[in-house]
Amino acid sequence: MMRKPDLALLEDVVASKVLDAMRTASSALTRLGVRHVVVGGLAVGANGNPRATKDVDFLVGDEAFEEHEGGFITMRPGVPIQVNGVAIDLLSVGDGEDHLAAALEAPPGSPIEAPQLIYLKLKSPRQKDRVDVIELVKAGIDIDASRRYLAANAPQLVALFDDAVARAAAEE
Repeated sequence: MMRKPDLALLEDVVASKVLDAMRTASSALTRLGVRHVVVGGLAVGANGNPRATKDVDFLVGDEAFEEHEGGFITMRPGVPIQVNGVAIDLLSVGDGEDHLAAALEAPPGSPIEAPQLIYLKLKSPRQKDRVDVIELVKAGIDIDASRRYLAANAPQLVALFDDAVARAAAEE
């Protein structure tokens, strides 16, 4: 089953302060012309497993940053890093992640689709992110679409995904 992520799933689960920070930061990024989609815990919730989170994570386009002489990179002026005490974390598309750049074609501030979110969660070394994958599988994400996405773009992560699918099945 393929369903669209829905930020409305976060209401009554995520603190209003965090949701307000997400909307405020997204508006600021939109005004600056920065492509962005919601990732992290908020995207996990929007994809079917709402859970509390204390920060806002965005995948952003290169236009969120400025490259300077000497090879160092800074945030572009006006790019939010905090809203009313809520941290705004920005993730950029890395080398070899052109497949992930396609997510930035979505409407600004929308949550990332499940296959790309699964990729981001599996490439992380954190156990919490592995748990998120298991919970997303249990919540009904499209397992076949996620496996196809990983096979095409990050085949080294397919075994981790299959393990998460097996763990989810064992827990049900």
